Amino acid sequence: MLQNLSRYNPDRADEESEDDEEAIENEEDFDAYAYNEPGSPPGTLEIDKDASVPNIFLIDYSATDAIGLQLATPEECAKHLDTQSVSWVDVQGLGSEDVLLRLGKVFNLHPLVLEDVVNIPQRPKFEDYEDHELIIMHMVTPRKNGKGFFREQVSLILGENYLLTVQEEPERDCFEPVRERIRRDKTAIRQHGADYLAYALIDAVVDGYFPVLEDYGERLEDLENKVVDKPTTRTLSKVHKIKRELLQLRRAIWPLRDAINALIRDDSTLISNEIRLYMRDCYDHTVQVIDMVETYRELASNLMDVYLSSISNRTNEIMRVLTIISTIFIPLTFIAGVYGMNFDRTASPTNMPELGAPYGYVTVMGLMLVIASLQVYYFYKKGWIMPSKK
Repeated sequence: MLQNLSRYNPDRADEESEDDEEAIENEEDFDAYAYNEPGSPPGTLEIDKDASVPNIFLIDYSATDAIGLQLATPEECAKHLDTQSVSWVDVQGLGSEDVLLRLGKVFNLHPLVLEDVVNIPQRPKFEDYEDHELIIMHMVTPRKNGKGFFREQVSLILGENYLLTVQEEPERDCFEPVRERIRRDKTAIRQHGADYLAYALIDAVVDGYFPVLEDYGERLEDLENKVVDKPTTRTLSKVHKIKRELLQLRRAIWPLRDAINALIRDDSTLISNEIRLYMRDCYDHTVQVIDMVETYRELASNLMDVYLSSISNRTNEIMRVLTIISTIFIPLTFIAGVYGMNFDRTASPTNMPELGAPYGYVTVMGLMLVIASLQVYYFYKKGWIMPSKK
């Protein structure tokens, strides 16, 4: 009977800040790859002080049975590695160098494997060793508020009848559908070996990009309307932020495509020819993700151009209105300036005789109104004043 296969979920796993949308801006970029101090010997483990304490979970299954349990020590894995069943050892957290080194001894891992697994983040890649293979990926999961994503590094170490996965955080992953398939009898994953399990997890990671990208498509569509109708600096900031996040996704998925391609072409006996066919489908999904990322990045770039064009058009509209108003008042200002001159009418009969006319004020105001009306009519006929379209 299948026991507890659920992923460890601490109470804080479901708690997300209302400022998650802004929090992602403070996270590291994917291009900030890890490196050791210059001169460090190969296999040096650099562990972040804030890394989570490792929790080790085992799922051991065959076509007829499956069990799931949490292990207290890495050495408990050893007795499950000699069986004919498939053993999936899931390590969640990187906060203990001692635990990781003991895991390396149990699984006979190359020192460089542990170095790549621990030094976060690594570029997604595939490495072939004598008796095991290493696949490093970046896993993304959407945030609950639908804006942005969580990301973490996950490493897959494939051996004979076992798969060791090492996750950066214990809070979230996209592997629950795979666990659910293992819970059920007579599923394809129960009929195959560890290589099929590796394929299923890689496929789950790749498919995890699709809901994240769908959210970006909706956000870009909404921003497109705002950029055209009411462009603001806040809208521009959102577009720039999305473009930056899409760049992070691009830097995660492009190397993964190359890693999967290398995995397909590798002649290792750890992966059967049947599973390589499944890997090709996973490769196709990766290409689809890349196409979506590139499309949305191009759309985000176009939105920035549309924003600048919209701002320029609004500025031109404002300047046109101000120019028309100024043009209308030029002759009016001239008339007002002429009759504002203080000439003494008693000194000479030619000194502004209109000031003594009984209807001089009304005549001048009427003349100014006629001039202004004629100018407005002329501008309208020329098409310089157009009625606003709502």
